Amino acid sequence: MTVASSLPILQETAQPERVGELPSSRVEEIRAFVAREMAEVEELLRVRVAAGVTPARESAHHLFEAGGKRVRPLGLLLATACFGPLDGRARDLATASELVHMATLLHDDVIDDGDQRRGRPTSRRVWGNAVSVLAGDMLLVEALRLASLKPEDVATWSELVATLARLVDGEIVQLRGRIAVSLEEATYFEVVRGKTASLFEWALRAGARTGGAPEAAIEALGRFGASIGVAFQLVDDLLDYDGDAARTGKTLFADLAEGKVTLPLIRAAAMLGGGDVAGLVERVRAGDADAARDLGVRVRDSGACDKVRILARAETARALSELASIPRCAASEALADVARGLAARVT
Repeated sequence: MTVASSLPILQETAQPERVGELPSSRVEEIRAFVAREMAEVEELLRVRVAAGVTPARESAHHLFEAGGKRVRPLGLLLATACFGPLDGRARDLATASELVHMATLLHDDVIDDGDQRRGRPTSRRVWGNAVSVLAGDMLLVEALRLASLKPEDVATWSELVATLARLVDGEIVQLRGRIAVSLEEATYFEVVRGKTASLFEWALRAGARTGGAPEAAIEALGRFGASIGVAFQLVDDLLDYDGDAARTGKTLFADLAEGKVTLPLIRAAAMLGGGDVAGLVERVRAGDADAARDLGVRVRDSGACDKVRILARAETARALSELASIPRCAASEALADVARGLAARVT
């Protein structure tokens, strides 16, 4: 199957007022739209993960085997397909986007002392922190090799380097919050835009540029990617407090138990009293499981989750509005449905 195929599931118009109507299972149907290309990306991921040396190779493969949504490569391929054919360059860049993401997960689990990732022990639990960090470094090297500088495409390479800098900066800002609890929304969004949104933005821009898009369209799809990146993180943070663990596979209060300060907690602190909440966060970080449960219930009962849910939908609507300047085609409609599918996780 190629992206040029016409599928009935992609015949709906991208309308912001329909945010949240799409069942999350629809994302899998959209993935089938580029099934051959996504299968090639998956195989290339397998090959690149296996390119390193023992034990970093096994550490990275442990994460690879756990699977994932692969939303970043999917978005990149669809952005390319809006303007041109899906060639080897698009496949390589799509794979690079996922390798960078996987590298950040390996590094994050070390920084956050994470024990579980996608329903299984983290790589650091199995191989140790040092190996997990080096496995992440190995994946970054493979990503850079795949996205290697091309004379005809200097912008994609330079933007990838800038994105890696934003990822690191976002991680450092978040790490500062482990020393002193910050309940500032500005700090939260600085982290989200650096750690999450920046890679989505790069993937959509790189995909559009590879497809031959004009500069205005590259900018629009970059903004689309940044917005769905923010919405994606808002939804993920919501699921920690207000999700269905059986459906999402994410244990309630798991991020909170690691001492992570996310927007539901920040909004709840503004309503409940920041000093009390900050004190509970400090107890959670000291390993107090009772404090984590108490704080989680307080956040959930405060109404903060409803406010963050509204914000996630607004961010998704902002992303969809950027598609107005993109030629209407099966691929652009698929991008809209991907955005709706991510938002639908909290409806």
